[in-house]
Amino acid sequence: QVHLVESGGGLVQPGGSVRLSCAASTSDFNILTMGWFRQAPGKERELIVHDNRSGGRITYADSVTGRFRSTRDDAKNTAYLQMNSLKPEDTGRYYCASMDLGGGRFAYWGQGTQVTVTS
Repeated sequence: QVHLVESGGGLVQPGGSVRLSCAASTSDFNILTMGWFRQAPGKERELIVHDNRSGGRITYADSVTGRFRSTRDDAKNTAYLQMNSLKPEDTGRYYCASMDLGGGRFAYWGQGTQVTVTS
């Protein structure tokens, strides 16, 4: 099983920046497809980053493109989500997720970390 733990969330002012971390307990971190999701109260979960490492492509949702950047540190088995120019509508619980080696769907999820952007 892939165990994922998010951290780095908190309260931030509009226009501010936050860097989320996702620590992964897996020996396959360097090849697994990763994703970042967020969910606000009363809203559906939204895929905001799709990181296809094996395919060499990172795709961002329109709502975050240009402001969020996804990176990985393979030596530390950690994924990062740098979030800049934050807006109140970015408020939500952020999750990292991973596909298994077979791919196709996100099978493993972290517990999430809350990001609250004040208005």
